[in-house]
Amino acid sequence: MRITLIHNPGAGSSGDADARKLEDLLESAGHKVRYQSSKEQGWKPALAKPADLVVVAGGDGTVGRVVRRMVGRGVPVALLPLGTANNIARTFGLVDRPFQELIQGWKRPRRVKLDLGIAKGPWGERYFIEGVGVGLFANMLARPAGKKAKAGKPEDVVDRALKRLKDLTVHCDPVEVVAALDGQDISGRYLLFEAINLRYVGPNLFLAPDGKPGDGRLDVVLIGEAERVRLLEYLEKWQHDRERLAVLPTRRGQLLQMEWNGGELHIDDKLYPRKNPDPREVAGIVEARIKTAAVEILVPDAGT
Repeated sequence: MRITLIHNPGAGSSGDADARKLEDLLESAGHKVRYQSSKEQGWKPALAKPADLVVVAGGDGTVGRVVRRMVGRGVPVALLPLGTANNIARTFGLVDRPFQELIQGWKRPRRVKLDLGIAKGPWGERYFIEGVGVGLFANMLARPAGKKAKAGKPEDVVDRALKRLKDLTVHCDPVEVVAALDGQDISGRYLLFEAINLRYVGPNLFLAPDGKPGDGRLDVVLIGEAERVRLLEYLEKWQHDRERLAVLPTRRGQLLQMEWNGGELHIDDKLYPRKNPDPREVAGIVEARIKTAAVEILVPDAGT
Protein backbone atom coordinates (compact mmCIF):
# COMPACT_ATOMS: atom_id res chain seq x y z
CA MET A 1 0.00 0.00 0.00
CA ARG A 2 0.92 3.65 -0.37
CA ILE A 3 1.13 4.84 3.20
CA THR A 4 1.26 8.35 4.60
CA LEU A 5 2.88 8.06 8.02
CA ILE A 6 2.15 10.89 10.47
CA HIS A 7 4.51 10.51 13.42
CA ASN A 8 4.77 12.47 16.65
CA PRO A 9 8.46 12.14 17.59
CA GLY A 10 7.75 13.46 21.08
CA ALA A 11 4.96 11.00 21.96
CA GLY A 12 5.34 8.67 24.93
CA SER A 13 8.82 7.22 25.12
CA SER A 14 9.55 7.64 21.40
CA GLY A 15 12.19 9.95 19.97
CA ASP A 16 13.56 11.21 16.67
CA ALA A 17 15.52 8.00 16.16
CA ASP A 18 12.27 6.02 16.04
CA ALA A 19 11.19 7.66 12.78
CA ARG A 20 13.60 5.55 10.76
CA LYS A 21 12.58 2.43 12.69
CA LEU A 22 8.93 3.01 11.88
CA GLU A 23 9.69 3.53 8.20
CA ASP A 24 11.78 0.35 8.16
CA LEU A 25 8.96 -1.67 9.75
CA LEU A 26 6.47 -0.47 7.17
CA GLU A 27 8.81 -0.86 4.20
CA SER A 28 9.85 -4.37 5.28
CA ALA A 29 6.14 -5.29 5.14
CA GLY A 30 6.12 -4.21 1.48
CA HIS A 31 4.59 -0.76 1.80
CA LYS A 32 5.66 2.48 0.13
CA VAL A 33 5.99 5.11 2.84
CA ARG A 34 5.71 8.91 2.84
CA TYR A 35 6.93 10.13 6.26
CA GLN A 36 5.78 13.34 7.90
CA SER A 37 6.46 14.58 11.43
CA SER A 38 3.39 15.99 13.18
CA LYS A 39 5.69 18.62 14.70
CA GLU A 40 6.24 20.20 11.28
CA GLN A 41 3.79 22.35 9.35
CA GLY A 42 3.76 19.98 6.37
CA TRP A 43 1.65 17.31 8.07
CA LYS A 44 -1.67 18.83 6.97
CA PRO A 45 -0.77 19.07 3.26
CA ALA A 46 0.65 15.53 3.48
CA LEU A 47 -2.83 14.19 4.23
CA ALA A 48 -4.12 15.57 0.93
CA LYS A 49 -1.61 13.57 -1.14
CA PRO A 50 -2.67 10.23 -2.71
CA ALA A 51 -2.50 7.30 -0.28
CA ASP A 52 -4.17 3.95 0.35
CA LEU A 53 -3.77 4.26 4.10
CA VAL A 54 -2.90 6.94 6.65
CA VAL A 55 -0.93 5.60 9.62
CA VAL A 56 -0.74 7.66 12.81
CA ALA A 57 2.12 6.91 15.20
CA GLY A 58 1.45 8.99 18.29
CA GLY A 59 -0.93 9.56 21.17
CA ASP A 60 -4.53 10.68 21.42
CA GLY A 61 -3.74 14.29 20.56
CA THR A 62 -1.98 13.39 17.31
CA VAL A 63 -4.58 10.76 16.39
CA GLY A 64 -7.39 13.23 17.02
CA ARG A 65 -5.84 15.98 14.89
CA VAL A 66 -5.33 13.58 11.98
CA VAL A 67 -8.69 11.78 12.19
CA ARG A 68 -10.63 15.06 12.30
CA ARG A 69 -9.08 15.93 8.93
CA MET A 70 -9.83 12.53 7.37
CA VAL A 71 -13.61 12.82 7.64
CA GLY A 72 -15.23 12.21 4.26
CA ARG A 73 -11.96 11.51 2.41
CA GLY A 74 -12.56 7.79 1.96
CA VAL A 75 -9.04 6.80 3.07
CA PRO A 76 -8.80 4.45 6.08
CA VAL A 77 -6.63 5.17 9.12
CA ALA A 78 -4.44 2.78 11.13
CA LEU A 79 -2.96 3.45 14.56
CA LEU A 80 0.45 2.72 16.08
CA PRO A 81 -0.04 3.87 19.70
CA LEU A 82 2.92 5.82 21.08
CA GLY A 83 1.25 8.18 23.52
CA THR A 84 0.53 8.37 27.22
CA ALA A 85 -3.14 7.44 27.66
CA ASN A 86 -3.85 6.06 24.16
CA ASN A 87 -7.61 6.09 24.82
CA ILE A 88 -8.47 5.90 21.12
CA ALA A 89 -6.15 2.97 20.40
CA ARG A 90 -7.25 1.24 23.62
CA THR A 91 -10.89 1.44 22.53
CA PHE A 92 -9.92 -0.62 19.46
CA GLY A 93 -7.79 -3.12 21.42
CA LEU A 94 -4.50 -1.95 19.91
CA VAL A 95 -2.50 -1.16 23.07
CA ASP A 96 0.27 -3.50 24.28
CA ARG A 97 0.53 -5.24 20.90
CA PRO A 98 3.87 -5.25 19.01
CA PHE A 99 3.96 -2.90 16.04
CA GLN A 100 5.11 -5.76 13.80
CA GLU A 101 1.94 -7.65 14.73
CA LEU A 102 -0.30 -4.65 14.04
CA ILE A 103 1.34 -3.97 10.68
CA GLN A 104 1.05 -7.61 9.58
CA GLY A 105 -2.60 -7.51 10.62
CA TRP A 106 -3.37 -4.83 8.06
CA LYS A 107 -3.27 -7.52 5.34
CA ARG A 108 -6.60 -8.94 6.53
CA PRO A 109 -8.02 -6.37 8.94
CA ARG A 110 -11.43 -5.58 10.27
CA ARG A 111 -12.64 -2.21 9.02
CA VAL A 112 -14.31 -0.51 11.96
CA LYS A 113 -16.33 2.68 11.61
CA LEU A 114 -15.40 5.43 14.06
CA ASP A 115 -18.09 7.99 14.81
CA LEU A 116 -16.96 11.52 15.52
CA GLY A 117 -18.83 13.96 17.67
CA ILE A 118 -19.70 17.44 16.52
CA ALA A 119 -19.80 20.17 19.16
CA LYS A 120 -21.57 23.34 18.07
CA GLY A 121 -21.47 26.51 20.12
CA PRO A 122 -21.02 30.28 19.93
CA TRP A 123 -17.51 29.70 18.52
CA GLY A 124 -18.80 27.57 15.60
CA GLU A 125 -18.43 23.80 15.10
CA ARG A 126 -15.67 21.42 16.10
CA TYR A 127 -15.23 17.67 15.76
CA PHE A 128 -14.43 15.71 18.89
CA ILE A 129 -13.39 12.09 19.42
CA GLU A 130 -13.23 11.59 23.19
CA GLY A 131 -15.74 13.95 24.77
CA VAL A 132 -17.16 17.33 25.66
CA GLY A 133 -18.22 18.52 29.07
CA VAL A 134 -17.86 20.59 32.21
CA GLY A 135 -16.62 19.81 35.68
CA LEU A 136 -13.60 17.67 36.58
CA PHE A 137 -11.99 17.14 33.18
CA ALA A 138 -12.38 20.79 32.21
CA ASN A 139 -10.90 21.76 35.58
CA MET A 140 -7.83 19.58 34.89
CA LEU A 141 -7.27 21.25 31.53
CA ALA A 142 -7.66 24.69 33.08
CA ARG A 143 -4.97 23.85 35.66
CA PRO A 144 -2.30 22.09 33.60
CA ALA A 145 0.33 19.96 35.27
CA GLY A 146 3.93 21.13 35.28
CA LYS A 147 6.70 19.65 33.15
CA LYS A 148 7.73 17.22 35.91
CA ALA A 149 4.22 15.72 35.95
CA LYS A 150 4.47 15.04 32.22
CA ALA A 151 7.93 13.46 32.36
CA GLY A 152 8.80 9.78 32.63
CA LYS A 153 7.18 6.57 31.47
CA PRO A 154 3.63 6.80 30.07
CA GLU A 155 2.24 4.68 32.92
CA ASP A 156 3.81 7.06 35.47
CA VAL A 157 2.31 10.09 33.71
CA VAL A 158 -1.13 8.44 33.75
CA ASP A 159 -0.74 7.62 37.46
CA ARG A 160 0.09 11.25 38.25
CA ALA A 161 -2.90 12.44 36.20
CA LEU A 162 -5.09 10.04 38.14
CA LYS A 163 -3.79 11.44 41.42
CA ARG A 164 -4.59 14.98 40.26
CA LEU A 165 -8.09 13.84 39.33
CA LYS A 166 -8.59 12.28 42.77
CA ASP A 167 -7.45 15.49 44.47
CA LEU A 168 -9.84 17.53 42.34
CA THR A 169 -12.68 15.12 43.09
CA VAL A 170 -12.17 15.63 46.83
CA HIS A 171 -12.16 19.43 46.68
CA CYS A 172 -14.25 20.48 43.68
CA ASP A 173 -17.69 22.06 43.94
CA PRO A 174 -20.58 20.87 41.77
CA VAL A 175 -21.40 22.87 38.64
CA GLU A 176 -24.96 23.92 37.83
CA VAL A 177 -25.90 22.43 34.45
CA VAL A 178 -29.06 23.05 32.43
CA ALA A 179 -29.23 20.42 29.70
CA ALA A 180 -31.41 18.02 27.74
CA LEU A 181 -30.57 14.71 26.05
CA ASP A 182 -32.84 13.86 23.11
CA GLY A 183 -35.35 16.30 24.56
CA GLN A 184 -35.32 14.79 28.06
CA ASP A 185 -34.28 17.11 30.90
CA ILE A 186 -31.04 16.01 32.62
CA SER A 187 -30.30 19.28 34.43
CA GLY A 188 -28.66 19.23 37.83
CA ARG A 189 -25.55 19.99 39.87
CA TYR A 190 -22.62 17.83 38.75
CA LEU A 191 -19.00 17.24 39.69
CA LEU A 192 -18.59 15.72 36.24
CA PHE A 193 -20.92 16.23 33.29
CA GLU A 194 -19.39 14.55 30.28
CA ALA A 195 -20.71 13.46 26.87
CA ILE A 196 -18.28 10.83 25.63
CA ASN A 197 -17.77 9.04 22.35
CA LEU A 198 -15.23 6.41 23.47
CA ARG A 199 -15.12 3.76 26.17
CA TYR A 200 -12.02 5.35 27.69
CA VAL A 201 -11.44 9.00 28.54
CA GLY A 202 -8.98 11.04 30.59
CA PRO A 203 -6.35 8.89 32.34
CA ASN A 204 -7.78 5.64 30.88
CA LEU A 205 -11.03 5.83 32.84
CA PHE A 206 -13.46 3.11 31.71
CA LEU A 207 -16.64 5.18 31.92
CA ALA A 208 -18.69 3.92 28.96
CA PRO A 209 -18.52 0.10 28.83
CA ASP A 210 -21.66 -0.12 26.68
CA GLY A 211 -20.36 2.30 24.07
CA LYS A 212 -19.06 1.14 20.70
CA PRO A 213 -17.05 3.24 18.22
CA GLY A 214 -19.75 3.21 15.51
CA ASP A 215 -23.00 2.94 17.47
CA GLY A 216 -24.18 6.49 16.70
CA ARG A 217 -24.74 7.44 20.34
CA LEU A 218 -23.19 9.53 23.06
CA ASP A 219 -22.77 8.30 26.62
CA VAL A 220 -23.48 11.16 29.03
CA VAL A 221 -21.90 10.58 32.45
CA LEU A 222 -23.69 12.40 35.27
CA ILE A 223 -21.76 12.47 38.55
CA GLY A 224 -23.36 14.55 41.27
CA GLU A 225 -22.63 15.04 44.96
CA ALA A 226 -24.29 11.71 45.78
CA GLU A 227 -21.74 9.90 43.59
CA ARG A 228 -18.61 11.67 44.90
CA VAL A 229 -17.64 8.79 47.24
CA ARG A 230 -18.40 6.18 44.58
CA LEU A 231 -16.19 8.02 42.06
CA LEU A 232 -13.34 8.22 44.59
CA GLU A 233 -13.64 4.48 45.29
CA TYR A 234 -13.44 3.79 41.56
CA LEU A 235 -10.37 6.01 41.17
CA GLU A 236 -8.68 4.30 44.12
CA LYS A 237 -9.17 0.83 42.65
CA TRP A 238 -8.52 1.70 39.01
CA GLN A 239 -4.79 0.96 39.22
CA HIS A 240 -5.48 -2.62 40.32
CA ASP A 241 -8.10 -3.29 37.63
CA ARG A 242 -8.02 -1.02 34.57
CA GLU A 243 -11.18 -2.62 33.14
CA ARG A 244 -13.13 -2.17 36.38
CA LEU A 245 -16.57 -0.73 35.67
CA ALA A 246 -17.17 2.68 37.15
CA VAL A 247 -20.91 1.90 37.69
CA LEU A 248 -21.76 5.60 37.61
CA PRO A 249 -24.98 7.22 36.34
CA THR A 250 -24.92 7.30 32.53
CA ARG A 251 -27.52 8.17 29.91
CA ARG A 252 -27.29 7.30 26.22
CA GLY A 253 -28.56 9.50 23.42
CA GLN A 254 -27.91 11.22 20.11
CA LEU A 255 -28.31 14.94 20.78
CA LEU A 256 -27.14 16.84 23.86
CA GLN A 257 -28.18 20.47 24.32
CA MET A 258 -26.65 22.48 27.15
CA GLU A 259 -26.85 26.09 28.29
CA TRP A 260 -23.28 27.37 28.62
CA ASN A 261 -22.67 30.34 30.90
CA GLY A 262 -19.03 30.88 29.91
CA GLY A 263 -17.48 28.67 32.61
CA GLU A 264 -14.75 26.09 31.94
CA LEU A 265 -15.83 23.73 29.17
CA HIS A 266 -13.68 21.34 27.15
CA ILE A 267 -13.93 19.69 23.74
CA ASP A 268 -11.35 16.88 23.74
CA ASP A 269 -8.12 18.65 24.78
CA LYS A 270 -9.33 22.17 23.89
CA LEU A 271 -10.55 24.45 26.67
CA TYR A 272 -13.27 27.08 26.22
CA PRO A 273 -13.60 30.02 26.45
CA ARG A 274 -10.40 30.55 24.52
CA LYS A 275 -7.89 33.19 25.52
CA ASN A 276 -9.01 36.69 24.58
CA PRO A 277 -12.28 35.49 23.04
CA ASP A 278 -14.76 37.53 21.11
CA PRO A 279 -17.50 38.44 23.64
CA ARG A 280 -20.01 36.67 21.39
CA GLU A 281 -18.11 33.38 21.90
CA VAL A 282 -18.27 33.29 25.69
CA ALA A 283 -21.79 31.97 26.40
CA GLY A 284 -24.77 30.42 24.64
CA ILE A 285 -26.25 27.06 23.68
CA VAL A 286 -23.82 24.17 23.14
CA GLU A 287 -24.95 21.13 21.18
CA ALA A 288 -23.15 17.80 20.88
CA ARG A 289 -24.18 15.10 18.43
CA ILE A 290 -22.68 12.22 16.51
CA LYS A 291 -21.55 12.16 12.89
CA THR A 292 -21.96 8.46 12.13
CA ALA A 293 -19.33 6.36 10.35
CA ALA A 294 -17.11 9.39 9.88
CA VAL A 295 -13.77 7.56 9.52
CA GLU A 296 -12.77 3.94 8.91
CA ILE A 297 -10.11 2.42 11.20
CA LEU A 298 -8.10 -0.67 10.23
CA VAL A 299 -8.09 -3.05 13.21
CA PRO A 300 -6.15 -6.34 13.11
CA ASP A 301 -7.96 -9.25 14.73
CA ALA A 302 -6.63 -10.18 18.16
CA GLY A 303 -5.35 -13.47 16.79
CA THR A 304 -3.44 -11.91 13.89
